Amino acid sequence: MGFIAFLILGLIAGAIAKAILPGRQGGGWIATLVLGVIGALIGGWVGGALFDVPLEKFWSIQTWLVAIIGSIIVLVIYGFVTRKSSRA
Repeated sequence: MGFIAFLILGLIAGAIAKAILPGRQGGGWIATLVLGVIGALIGGWVGGALFDVPLEKFWSIQTWLVAIIGSIIVLVIYGFVTRKSSRA
């Protein structure tokens, strides 16, 4: 899968992750979409390295699930980091 396709996948995965997570996360939609791209990249790397999930096809359900799960994890971590820094 090419870089542009993975970028689009990350943007969509970030939007889906934002819709799945309850409550308000710090940052707006732009930050969420950027974090979605980062989460998709990390999720794709971890999925490929640990679970041998092939990420060659854009329309594969495995690719989408790994990207969305990676985006959710990155958004949760970002929420914890911004929540702690705003209290201090």
